[in-house]
Amino acid sequence: MVSSAEGAAAPASLLEAVELTKRFGALVANDHVSLAIRAGETHALLGENGAGKSTLVKMMCGLLQPDSGELLYEGAPIVFPDPASSRARGIGVVFQHFALFDAMTVVENVALGLPGHEPLSSLAARIDDCVDRYGLTVEPWRRVGELSVGERQRVEIVRCLLGDPRVLILDEPTSVLTPDESESLFRTVDLLTGEGRAVLFISHKLDEVRRLCHRATVLRAGRFVAEVDPKQETAASLARLMVGAEVPRTPRLVTHEIGAPRLLVRNLNVAGDGSRGSALHDINLEIRAGEIVGIAGVAGNGQTALFEALSGEAPGDPESIVIDTVPAGGLGPTERRALRAGFVPEERLGHAAAPDMPLSDNVLLTTHGDGGIVSHGVVRHSPLKRYFQGIVKGFDVRFGGKDPKARRLSGGNLQKFVIGREVLRDPVLIVVDQPTWGVDAAAAAFIRTTLRERAAQGCAVLVISQDLDELLEFTDRIAVMSEGRLTPPVPVAETSREAIGLAMGGMHDGDGTEGGSHAA
Repeated sequence: MVSSAEGAAAPASLLEAVELTKRFGALVANDHVSLAIRAGETHALLGENGAGKSTLVKMMCGLLQPDSGELLYEGAPIVFPDPASSRARGIGVVFQHFALFDAMTVVENVALGLPGHEPLSSLAARIDDCVDRYGLTVEPWRRVGELSVGERQRVEIVRCLLGDPRVLILDEPTSVLTPDESESLFRTVDLLTGEGRAVLFISHKLDEVRRLCHRATVLRAGRFVAEVDPKQETAASLARLMVGAEVPRTPRLVTHEIGAPRLLVRNLNVAGDGSRGSALHDINLEIRAGEIVGIAGVAGNGQTALFEALSGEAPGDPESIVIDTVPAGGLGPTERRALRAGFVPEERLGHAAAPDMPLSDNVLLTTHGDGGIVSHGVVRHSPLKRYFQGIVKGFDVRFGGKDPKARRLSGGNLQKFVIGREVLRDPVLIVVDQPTWGVDAAAAAFIRTTLRERAAQGCAVLVISQDLDELLEFTDRIAVMSEGRLTPPVPVAETSREAIGLAMGGMHDGDGTEGGSHAA
């Protein structure tokens, strides 16, 4: 390994993986991987989706057992037969995919993850104390089903911190956080390491890694590649280590023509019911063939309600949404897909894909109404197999086995599968919510390039994202959603991060008011 602090005495390792190897059949997920997490440090674990990061973490917290190698805790060999044993020794993990029950309150969900039977009132007070100490806004008595994805992430972090971990493993913790929320989390991490705890930080946001982490271990194809000081690297050099090659930027393909409107939204109003964040107020939007429009905004400002209204999950006034000249506001998802619209929701595991169904069966979730795969209620297996293989090959979806359950795929590979499932339908409109959440740099570039190519072929693309850098990189126009209202989309070349940030806070240019509504 390359030491990040040669000549200086290294802090003691709290948790160390020594030559860990894990196989799943013929697939070697981890091949003699070593990693030491030191007290008082934030250590980054980097790699593409499918590089073996999740497998390594699962062995470090007792979810999986290694085939060879060993774990050391405070320098002594240790075996964690299950997650409860690792939690008892102070290993806390916040996974990328949440384990929360929507119908229960925050405090009830937290109680399920802690030992004993503490009264909920006492636990709620401890949650408030944790929030005050670490700056993570959580309301103990709110129902989880009413929370945005960013708020759910904070619930998971608070639940973990209440277990008083000595080692905290954060898997893509900022994927669903705004820049301000991320900065708040970074302050929390600095407080934790200042208390002598160790943090393992898994992220594809390399600028965050460079800002926050003391050391970084890079995996590629299940093998150790390097240990580096991320502050001495660039985002590009870290990406090269992860991928083994340069990561291309998304081409803009500005030579194609902009055609007729594919999506028209006129005076769309949705009443707030607590489950989708803000209500929607007089939303107006137009997206033409050949362009990509991005919607920025802080989580919980109506983005979920907008996606559900556009996808048909929450139908309303027939005239409020027009897809390719057809009034579609009153139609359901299957009828809208019959109009050649495609939809990729924010939550890929559980919303876009059924976790315990094989991938091939997940194809049916959005293609069953097309006629080619399901005919008169009967699944035609040959077309289904061809479609499935087309997704896997065309979108470089990697997995072990022939047809695994959706939950067995890494986040990036599942996202490529979900997007590929929609793109192969040759849609005229695609609505994508958080297209690259928790996705590595190479997969993110592939997804953005795919959407850009679809636009060049005459598709209209709407991208809802909390990643401003993403929106500025590959969209043509950007609108901002704040408190259920939408600003008019403006060309990317005519706006800035500062202007978008002001609009996210409710200060909208154009009419001198806060939270005003405008036509596109």
